[in-house]
Amino acid sequence: MTQTSVRPDAAGSANTPASATEPAARKLAGRGWVSRPSEAFTAGELTRRLIGSIRSWRDYPPSLRLWFWLVPALTAAVGGVLRFTRLEVPGSLVFDETYYVKDAYSYLVSGYERSWPDKANDSFNAGNPGVLLASPEYVVHPPVGKWMIAGGMWLFGPDNPLGWRFSAALAGTVSIALVALIAQKLFGSLILGAAAGLLLAVDGHHLVMSRTSLLDIFLMFWILAAFGALLMDRDDGRRRLAVRLARLAADSPTGRPSQLQLLSGPWLGIRWWRVLAGVCLGLAVGTKWSALFFVAGFGLLTVFWDLSARRTAGIRGWISAGVIKDGLVAFLSIVPVAALTYAASWTGWFRSTDAYYRQWATTNPNADWGWLPNSLRSLAHYHLEAYKFHQGLSSEHPYEASAWSWLVMGRPTSFYYESPKQGTPGCDVPSCTSAILSVGNPLIWWGAAISLVVLLFWWAGRRDWRAGAVLAAVGSGYLPWFLYPERTMFFFYAVSFEPFLILALVYGLGLVLGRRTDPLWRRRSGLYGVVLFLVGAVLLSAFFYPIWTAEVIPYQDWRFRMWMPSWI
Repeated sequence: MTQTSVRPDAAGSANTPASATEPAARKLAGRGWVSRPSEAFTAGELTRRLIGSIRSWRDYPPSLRLWFWLVPALTAAVGGVLRFTRLEVPGSLVFDETYYVKDAYSYLVSGYERSWPDKANDSFNAGNPGVLLASPEYVVHPPVGKWMIAGGMWLFGPDNPLGWRFSAALAGTVSIALVALIAQKLFGSLILGAAAGLLLAVDGHHLVMSRTSLLDIFLMFWILAAFGALLMDRDDGRRRLAVRLARLAADSPTGRPSQLQLLSGPWLGIRWWRVLAGVCLGLAVGTKWSALFFVAGFGLLTVFWDLSARRTAGIRGWISAGVIKDGLVAFLSIVPVAALTYAASWTGWFRSTDAYYRQWATTNPNADWGWLPNSLRSLAHYHLEAYKFHQGLSSEHPYEASAWSWLVMGRPTSFYYESPKQGTPGCDVPSCTSAILSVGNPLIWWGAAISLVVLLFWWAGRRDWRAGAVLAAVGSGYLPWFLYPERTMFFFYAVSFEPFLILALVYGLGLVLGRRTDPLWRRRSGLYGVVLFLVGAVLLSAFFYPIWTAEVIPYQDWRFRMWMPSWI
């Protein structure tokens, strides 16, 4: 008898139908995880239980394999056009570009931050960055993001806005492709992958951050890359577990591993995707220290995935085995690798002789810590002083926003605002406005906030690991900010976890889309609903686009887009 079985997932997608000629007794296998005891520890059965039928792009039907790569590329192309068009506008440093762009130029010149004279912005905006002073400058953020900005300046020159902002636009564009690939991997659906990429491409908050050289877009990029690497590691680890358990079973006369072998299961060796995640997390921490919370959150997440894998595979001591054979190895694969990567990002500081605090240890000998190289002691002191600065950062700012308001965009940050006079290019009315406001697309952000509640129920009630993974990522980036209520915070910090808000929203769209086993009318109505939402999001982004990209528009048109008084 030929049987086709489909195991729908909880996010509205399903694995590709797998057809095989099987005896009637195998029909139950298509309805769940039931299988014959004699087949339970074969490589194929273990892999099916642990991963499912879709394990890579090669498992898609040949007609869909091209789309697996084409969908992320097309959504990234849309995002790239929005990000690179008029990237040189405004033609001056905006908001905190005054710090990071000038620091990046210092890196190009000397490998560390140097001081600037008064009114240095005027010289920089005029295309004359060479007024840099010889004295070092004290800064409180690590180097990776500034090195990435410096890369664009190296390619296109430090004397023009394209050079300043190229790297930010590139990181934002590539992150769109990443989120589309991750959504396809999570949900097994090309439609939902396309939705994820498109929503991130047209969202205004991500767009503004991609067109402005602040550090947070690079922080987001490395965090998203680390999550994608861990997602690949999840399948890789489970595949290794299936193969090694099957090998033990094949060597046993009973066709299954012995009780002793099932007590803890096999070691899985070095998992290179996890090492890559450690490198990405090290680069994220090397951009902003807030990435440390993602290191902790992602580290626990990957261990929980391994615990679940051993339990599903039939390992009796899955908790102790997961902690010892997976958890310890995961720690060594992520934390030391991230630490070494982070330390390497300070190479320019190490190679200098007069960077800030570079000679601190020489002038401050210490009998207890004298065994450490002076360079490490100096760097440790630098970090201690920077930590004190962050802890005491509580000065008032007109655009500070409590973390409670982020998901509803209660107080977005104004990066740029000018009032061109009538007769200037683009202004044909008495009062005009040119502005950059880091407000997101309301339909996307408010929909994502509602979707987080849905994910909580699906994770708690259905034990869907994908809902848990997205919630863990959002929580790692969002919840720690509530620990510092007195600290000055800004809405644009939320870009670090915005891709995971998009994934939460897409999860909800998957529920609207329905399962492949649903009746045709249900699937069709679900598809119409998803398409209607996406069209609405695109049209709303077109409406807000002028205040994201500093277009000159009549003042009344600008006010028409200020949906909340707190946006002004």
